[in-house]
Amino acid sequence: MVFNPEIRASDADRDRVAAALREHCAQGRIAVDELNERLDLAYRARTLGDLQKVTSDLPEEDMYELPVPASRRSMPARRPSGEVYRRGMRAGWMSYGSVNLVCIVIWLLTAVTSGSWYPWWIWVAGPWGALLLAGRLFGSHDERR
Repeated sequence: MVFNPEIRASDADRDRVAAALREHCAQGRIAVDELNERLDLAYRARTLGDLQKVTSDLPEEDMYELPVPASRRSMPARRPSGEVYRRGMRAGWMSYGSVNLVCIVIWLLTAVTSGSWYPWWIWVAGPWGALLLAGRLFGSHDERR
């Protein structure tokens, strides 16, 4: 669509220009006093041409936030190594051991005092250990490549 400066501006157009002006003020392109003057002009604008005059000396987009040009070489994206997987498995086994150690100590204390030697901690250690073992056996295959 060809830009026609004589088309009437909507409230959304005025709000969009006001937001852009506030952003330019936040980035230091215009002072607060100038921002107030331009906001008054923007909210009094009747046409798109009037709105364009309010922002004619400001860039439409921040030049520092543009993507890297194709002519400039950038670093290729690195594929995550198996190290992340190994660290996660190590942390899983460490938490498994810690929790089960606490459970066994509690079990021993209650078994000695009550005389009931039912190994309830197996219900914590068994399923969790099976999941960790399955993750170790069938998990990341990066090490084999």
